[in-house]
Amino acid sequence: MESDQQIVPDKRVENVPHRRHLSGANNPREIFGWMMYDWANSAFYTTVVGALFGDYLTYIAQKAVGENGVILSFGPLGAVTAKSLSTFAVSISVLLQVFILPVLGALGDYSTMKKRLMALFCYLGVAATCTLFFLKEGLHLFGAIMFILANLSYGASVVFYNAFLPEITTEDQRDKVSSRGFAYGYLGGGVLLAVNLVMVQGAATFGMTKLMAVRLSLLSAGLWWGGFALISFALLKTRPSIKALPAKASYLTIGFTELSSTFRELRRLRHTLQYLIGYLFYNDGIQTVIGAAGVFLGQELFRSRGLETPPSFLLGIFLMVQFVAFFGSLLFERIAYVIGTKRAILASLVLWAGIVIYAYAFLSTVREAWIMGALIAIVLGGSQALSRSLFSRMIPQGRESSFFGIYEISERGTSWIGPLVFSIVVAHTGSYRQAILSLIFFFIVGLVILFFTDTDKAIHEAGNYLPEEIEAETS
Repeated sequence: MESDQQIVPDKRVENVPHRRHLSGANNPREIFGWMMYDWANSAFYTTVVGALFGDYLTYIAQKAVGENGVILSFGPLGAVTAKSLSTFAVSISVLLQVFILPVLGALGDYSTMKKRLMALFCYLGVAATCTLFFLKEGLHLFGAIMFILANLSYGASVVFYNAFLPEITTEDQRDKVSSRGFAYGYLGGGVLLAVNLVMVQGAATFGMTKLMAVRLSLLSAGLWWGGFALISFALLKTRPSIKALPAKASYLTIGFTELSSTFRELRRLRHTLQYLIGYLFYNDGIQTVIGAAGVFLGQELFRSRGLETPPSFLLGIFLMVQFVAFFGSLLFERIAYVIGTKRAILASLVLWAGIVIYAYAFLSTVREAWIMGALIAIVLGGSQALSRSLFSRMIPQGRESSFFGIYEISERGTSWIGPLVFSIVVAHTGSYRQAILSLIFFFIVGLVILFFTDTDKAIHEAGNYLPEEIEAETS
C-alpha cells in the first residue's frame, strides 16, 4: 500500500527503542524457521487430537471395562466412564493450560530462555505423543495421562512460538507471516493426515491390523512434530531479554509474581483488553462450530433419516478442510493488505455468521455439506491468523510471552461456553439446527466488540507502529 503523505507515529511510538527493528527483523531464513514449527506441530492436532486418539482411546477403554464401565469414580461428584475418558482427558489438559500457560509466559519474558523453553515443551510433547504407540488394551489410563502431557506441552510450546512473531517481523509484515504460518500448518497437518488415513483404511493391504495402523499413525505424528521442529530451532535466534530479573527473585518464582503485573498492564491497555474480550466471544463460536460440525452433519444428513454416518464422509470433509484452509489463510492475508486487518477479521465474522445461518436454514444434502466445509475452511485460516497478528501488535516490548500466555488460554481455555450453549439448546429443543444457529450469538457479540475497538489506539498505547507507519518510515 502506498501513501501520498507522511504518517507521523504517535508520540509513544517515537520514544520506543527500535530494538526489534535493529536486530535482524524480517530475516527470511528465520521467518521460514518460525513457519516450519506450524508445519511440524499441526501433525499432533490433526492426526492425534482431531482424527484418531479419541476414538481409539474409547475403544480400548471399552474393551477393558465395558461399553460404559466406570474407570475413575469421584463419589458424589460422578465418575469417568469408558465413553467419557477421552473428553475428560481433553478437559484436564485444557484446565491445566489455563493455570500454567500464563505463568510460563511471564517466565519467558524475564529470561533469554524463550527458545529453550519452546524446545523443552516441544520435545516433552513429542515424547508423550510417541509413547501413544504403546497404547494397548488395559493401558487406557496411561494413554489418557500421556495425552494430557502432550496437549499441555503443545500449548506451552505455542505460547513461546507465538511470542517470537513480534520479534522476527516488523508490524507491516505481521499479517503475511502469521497467515503463511497458519497455511504451512494446515498443509503439513493435512499431508500427514492423508498418509495416515490411507494407512488406517488400507491396513490389511499393508499387512497389519487396523489397530496397529492407528498406533503407527500416532507415532508418526510425534516423529513428524519433533523432526521438522529441528528446522525451527536451527533457524530461530535467541535475543537478549529486555527485562532484568529483580533482586532476590529467581526464575522459579518470577513467573508467579509477574502474572499479576501482566494483568495490571492489560487493564491499563483498555483497548487491547477490549479486543481480547471480543476475541474470546468470536473464537468460542469458531471452536464450537469446528467441534460440533461432525455431529451436526451426522445427525442431520444421516441419523435423522435412519441411516448410519459413513466414516469416510466425515474424514473426507475433515481432510478437505485442512487443504482448503491453506488457501484461505493466504487469501485473507491479501484481503487484509487491501482493506486492513481489522476489517478483514470483521468480514470473516460476517461469513462465520452466514455459515451458521446456511447450516440452519438450507443444508440438506451431502453436496451442500461439502460446500459448507469448504466455506469453513476458507474463513477458518484467515480469522485465526489475522487475529494472532493483530494481537501481536498490541503487546508492549518485553511482554510478548506473557500476553501470548493469556491469549493461548483464551484460544483454548474458554471454548467450553459454546459447547455448553450448544448442548443446552439441543436438550431443550431436540434440534441440532436450532443449536447451530444459537452460535451466531458469539459471532455477533465478538463482531460488535471488535467493531467498536480502536485497534490503532491499542497498537500505539503498546508503543508500536501501525503497518502504514512502517511503510511510510521505510519509504
